[in-house]
Amino acid sequence: MTKKRRSQDWYGMMDKDGFIRRSWMKNQGLPDHAFDGRPIIGICNTWSELTPCNSGLRDLAEGVKRGVWDAGGVPVEFPVMSLGETQMKPTAMLFRNLLSMDVEESIRAYGMDGVVLLGGCDKTTPGQLMGAASVDLPTIVVSSGPMLSGKWKGRDLGSGTDVRKFAMDVKAGDMTLKDFMATESGMSRSAGVCMTMGTASTMSSLVEAMGLSLPMNGSLPAVDARRMTLAHMTGKRIVEMVDEDMKLSDVLTRENFENAIVANAALGGSTNSVVHLLALAGRVGVDLDLRDFEIGSEIPLLVNCMPSGKYLMEDFCYAGGVPAVLKEVSHLLRTAPTVMGKDISHYYEDAETYNRDVIHAFDAPRKPAAGLRVLKGNLAPRGAIVKPSAASDHLLEHEGEAYVFESIEELKANIDRDDLPVDENSILVLKHCGPKGYPGMPEVGDMPVPAKLVKQGVRDIVRVSDARMSGTAFGTVILHVAPEATAGGPIALVKTGDRIKVSAKGGVLELLVSEEELAVRRAKWEEPEKHYTRGYASMYIDHVLQADQGADLDFLVGKDTRPVTRESH
Repeated sequence: MTKKRRSQDWYGMMDKDGFIRRSWMKNQGLPDHAFDGRPIIGICNTWSELTPCNSGLRDLAEGVKRGVWDAGGVPVEFPVMSLGETQMKPTAMLFRNLLSMDVEESIRAYGMDGVVLLGGCDKTTPGQLMGAASVDLPTIVVSSGPMLSGKWKGRDLGSGTDVRKFAMDVKAGDMTLKDFMATESGMSRSAGVCMTMGTASTMSSLVEAMGLSLPMNGSLPAVDARRMTLAHMTGKRIVEMVDEDMKLSDVLTRENFENAIVANAALGGSTNSVVHLLALAGRVGVDLDLRDFEIGSEIPLLVNCMPSGKYLMEDFCYAGGVPAVLKEVSHLLRTAPTVMGKDISHYYEDAETYNRDVIHAFDAPRKPAAGLRVLKGNLAPRGAIVKPSAASDHLLEHEGEAYVFESIEELKANIDRDDLPVDENSILVLKHCGPKGYPGMPEVGDMPVPAKLVKQGVRDIVRVSDARMSGTAFGTVILHVAPEATAGGPIALVKTGDRIKVSAKGGVLELLVSEEELAVRRAKWEEPEKHYTRGYASMYIDHVLQADQGADLDFLVGKDTRPVTRESH
């Protein structure tokens, strides 16, 4: 051991405070030599029965513990807030920053030398990484992994994606309500996250592409024995990282973020990755902004997974997973460090692709130039994004009349009216669903196609909002408009009947209304009342940043690595 470990300030003192901490830890059966200076490894667990995606993490924690003991460390598991994407109201995103605070303060307050983050469900991975980055200890990730493929009447079912398709089919009269409800039991067949390339699988794949986990973290099914092996090997590796003093900031370089943007484009990954990567960069001090996501705009879509394709994460895993994709885009990747202590090239140098219908070759892509596009204009001065890989090509260059919903309640009450004055050329606009407005920036940006249009055979129209959409969603949906309506952004001034121009290729989102008319409207605009006036939600509204800054809380940006010196007794 070349230097005193951090944990020795908790457990190495031969005084009253050292006595108290060792004695109480020994009530769990730990022997004297657990406190002889060997690494204390925290296992930060977001397991919860209210987060079905993470319901397998209790078992994976045992695998990590075995690996830590195997390498001569002492594992200590601790819980943090768990964010069940499918279960929380008004949106799990409201609580991502609260989870990050829980993680940050837990790591800082307890005597650990390194930490393993056990997450999976959409907001748990970025929330944990944001909190860990603000303390900056040696850190590594184990994700819960995707659940098994859904099954119904001999066909595969994809989380979220097929729910949306089937709901539209019911509206159109192409599927009975009985059949729709029958698919429910076959959709989620095991522990794990959405088995489509939704936000959870996107983030676990990007964690791998950024070198923050061991290889294959992104795609191994939750119930595959190899994920338990990965957990064991991760436990061994974190002990080595502590010995090497390899901090999270040593791995989270700008090059790693750029590699994530490249990988996300090739994967057909979630739009939510934008706000999470921006927030994480803000914590670690990497200069990253919305314009940097144009790095991926010309990169082809290689992965044929829902919602941008037909396969599921099991198929992706068996086809070669993230390493195979990284190999295809290796000429675009930056040299970057990883938790393995080796360059990212070591993750893919021996990779193979076993099914070219699932993972396409770079020169024979599923779709060309399909990475996320950043749009700007007088409707989104600070930017908005669209996902071409999941959109309709003919709508990515479009001009049409706006039909405006001032709130989510107004949308739900009116979207399926038979007399709704819209057609296939209309552009739906939804306001007040951004970080401050909802609050929390929910996944409602993929507004339903109006029932009257669905019955006419229309399955996609242009939609614009200051909200997000699920990584499992699809359609020509323009999201994250900044500034948001509730913060006084120009989207607040849009009226039904205004014309809007969209050009994904040109990066344009324009409200075709004169500046004089917009000035008149702005003079009449009034800031809406807050939805919450107490507690965390009220604090969130007062301090949350806009989408183009990652929707973090302003006072959480950056890190504080100062040691805690004051004692509790």
